[in-house]
Amino acid sequence: NGVVLDPTGPYFRGLKETGYQFEVLSRIARHLLQIDFNNAHTQPSGEYHYHGMPAGLHQKLLVERRRRAESCKMLLLGYAADGFPIYAPLANSVAIDPKSPLIPMVSSYRLASGRRPTGPGGNRDGSFVQDFEYRPELGHLDECNGRFGVTPEFPQGTYHYFLTYDFPFIPRYWKGTPDPSFAHPSPGVDAVPPLLLGMDFSKL
Repeated sequence: NGVVLDPTGPYFRGLKETGYQFEVLSRIARHLLQIDFNNAHTQPSGEYHYHGMPAGLHQKLLVERRRRAESCKMLLLGYAADGFPIYAPLANSVAIDPKSPLIPMVSSYRLASGRRPTGPGGNRDGSFVQDFEYRPELGHLDECNGRFGVTPEFPQGTYHYFLTYDFPFIPRYWKGTPDPSFAHPSPGVDAVPPLLLGMDFSKL
């Protein structure tokens, strides 16, 4: 639908050098950043963008599919800046077998244990991207939240990304090379809501 998928969020205290970036869909940040039912909100510039599964778009595409009486298959939601397709979470259980049953794709990230050694301090509770760790044995997907396999649009096979209902929601890494036109400045201090800017995470 032309709306951008953007997983990035503001940095702790608005400073990239802290090494900690807010997870926009976390319990703390979601409310303060006014994330709506589509897992989206607007930039200070007014641009609407998604930070997770675009619920309204997903539902609309499913309704259109039922109206056309199409068989159940993977659902294309868009394309990444490096040209690879992005799909909804349901995919064939065997990546190279289009006739295998559809199952929800599970990311290979989990919440790390313990406290944050630097930056905001406090327990790793999912408030920051750096609270999560990649463990390849945990799910179906690689570090880029994707895999190689066949899809309805690419029956010979291609690398493709997935949006997932759990972290990272939208892929955080590129498999290919993104087109430079997709680059945008990192969020600055003025992009951080005042309550989020002054929160003391070391006591959490």
